[in-house]
Amino acid sequence: MGKVQSPRISCIDWLDEGPLAPHGQAYKQYLIDRACAASTFGNCLGGVAHFVQWLGRRRIRVRRIDETVVAEFLNEHLSHCSCAEPVQRDRRNCSAALGHLLVVLRAQGAIAAPALSATPVDDELRHYDEHMNHVCGLAPKTRSAALRIAGRLLSQRFGGGAVDISAIRAEHVRRFFGQQAKLYSKPASAAAVVAALRGYFRYRASLGDTVHRLIGAVSYPASWRLASLPKTLTAEEIKQLIDSLGQAGRSMRRADAIVRCALDLGLRSGEVALLSLDDIDWRAGTITLRRTKSRREDVLPLPATTAEALAAYLQFERPKTSNRAVFVRHIAPRDEPVGPDLVRKTIRQAYARAGLPYTRSHLLRHTMANRLLAGGSSLKEVADVLRHRSLNTTLIYAKLDSRNLVEVALPWPGSAA
Repeated sequence: MGKVQSPRISCIDWLDEGPLAPHGQAYKQYLIDRACAASTFGNCLGGVAHFVQWLGRRRIRVRRIDETVVAEFLNEHLSHCSCAEPVQRDRRNCSAALGHLLVVLRAQGAIAAPALSATPVDDELRHYDEHMNHVCGLAPKTRSAALRIAGRLLSQRFGGGAVDISAIRAEHVRRFFGQQAKLYSKPASAAAVVAALRGYFRYRASLGDTVHRLIGAVSYPASWRLASLPKTLTAEEIKQLIDSLGQAGRSMRRADAIVRCALDLGLRSGEVALLSLDDIDWRAGTITLRRTKSRREDVLPLPATTAEALAAYLQFERPKTSNRAVFVRHIAPRDEPVGPDLVRKTIRQAYARAGLPYTRSHLLRHTMANRLLAGGSSLKEVADVLRHRSLNTTLIYAKLDSRNLVEVALPWPGSAA
């Protein structure tokens, strides 16, 4: 790729004469490797040029640059900037430019690696995370939620001091749970707090601490199992959604393929994001899920409609990249896979285009289960397709199995038999 330059910042000579000159070419190459658009390239150079001017006035050496210095520039300087033109003053552009700069400088060994927080609470959470990962085998998202809740309790009790589990009393745990429960709209949702606290206390028990009184300090909120019906799309709404696919526009083939993966295969948003080109066997007509929530490897049949949507995306829309992920970013960095949040956003946008009043991506997973039952599949077959570890997890769909429910329904009192 040739030299990319924006006319607006063509006179910036920070790469040749400024204190960051030894790293200028590496910074440019970093942006090129990320397939940045010309405008993004120019904005980044402008943001760094502005930062270099400020560094010079503050007499800050390169080796001192870190997140704290960048934050000072963004928060204190930009709001009353009087630097000579041409400079980039947009906070968002400057923040992105300097984030890339920190990565390049660290890769070059010009500045120190970010310091890990070293408070006793942070150390405790790191050890707990290793336990959840290597002993319990929990997924990153589950560990992150548990660490967040346990960290709040420990920070509230000990601040920056040493962690002393024996100093935590049952009333402390109950008071903490009461505070956290207010953050949830539904009482049953606060069960996540109970699970996180009990999980942490069980970890401490495995280390020899006497924490049994803490494990029983809080109980799960009442949540009647299988009390509600899982929400699904009706046959008319499914048709409405499918009919809305195939529209022309930017990233629309990727959107169609994502919707098909969720609707036809019942994939979770994280599973869609993690799909790899190596997971698809086009000849056998199968797709392999290797990094699932249950950490198992599952092979599913690849429906023709899903395969067609995937093929259209891969052939005509997917950017050229060395990344093996099926779904990759269409803006810089184009060599990075999409994340679960983008998958959920894509499905929300698909609902909107179809005129459907829904937002949850998991609705398509429920819908797929309902379609299987309506087509005559058993609960065991549904459990296999959804990859549930326990058949009990699938039992909620039994209430959607109208075909079999009709056979066991009793006549209404007073009605004709």
